[in-house]
Amino acid sequence: MNSNQSTEFLMLGLSDLPEQQVMLFVIFLIMYLLNLTGNATIIFLVRTEPQLLTPMYFFLSNLSFVDMCYSSAIVPKMLVNIISQDKSVTLFDCISQLYFFLCFACTECFLLAVMAYDRFVAICSPLHYTLIVSRRICILLVVSSWVAAALHSLLHSMMASTLTFCGPNKIYHFYCDMAPLLELACSDISLNKLLIYTEGGLPVLIPFIIVLYSYIRIISSILKIRSTDGRYKAFSTCSSHLTVVILFYGTIAFMYLRPSSRSSVNYDRVVSVVYTVVAPMLNPFIYSLRNKEKGLQGLS
Repeated sequence: MNSNQSTEFLMLGLSDLPEQQVMLFVIFLIMYLLNLTGNATIIFLVRTEPQLLTPMYFFLSNLSFVDMCYSSAIVPKMLVNIISQDKSVTLFDCISQLYFFLCFACTECFLLAVMAYDRFVAICSPLHYTLIVSRRICILLVVSSWVAAALHSLLHSMMASTLTFCGPNKIYHFYCDMAPLLELACSDISLNKLLIYTEGGLPVLIPFIIVLYSYIRIISSILKIRSTDGRYKAFSTCSSHLTVVILFYGTIAFMYLRPSSRSSVNYDRVVSVVYTVVAPMLNPFIYSLRNKEKGLQGLS
């Protein structure tokens, strides 16, 4: 082992300008509190309102819980980093944050696919909906999402923990992501890259294919409905979910499916803010746009 191996990193965050620190702290604290309040409200209402004991709202409450965990893996440390003079983070803390970030992000991908499948069955096979999407199936889908995400995250985190860091230790980001860590490694990262290029994209690609297929079938079924009112009612049952999918996958695609360069560091951080802070905060508000059908304020 190299005697000069680094065990700490400097997390440079979003900005190094002192005059911006207070403003950034207040903005992200408010957004984080809105995230926790909005998603906690959804979970509470789904758990306490008898008319919301349906698969759609069961999946929604789980998505809200994941959104809370997702941001909580990133934002508290970011807030501390903003107001603290000490920007250091240990290797163990960095790998731990990477694990939880990957776990919650992948779980969100799987749950969005599960919710798309739920809407597909509801619109395309309404007579068999209660049989296909039973309580047992709902629990199985959610548990499977968590297990698959946890195993995926464990694999990549363990591979990252085997790397040696002995050169520059500055992370030009506000959380420990895989790409910044690989840039700092002074050991061979070919196996890590191979794993990312092969297995790494599956938790995003497979759910995206499921979502895409589901909505192709949904749109096809909606277009066959003769009445305009019928089409509107059918589409309104999945409009909120579709908006969340576009926001989540759109920012991830912009972040990871384009060539990386040093000049794009600031853009990467801005995009990361969108899907780690902004999107989880907006999801409860997006789902609150359609509340007339259930007569419930704050939920779609």
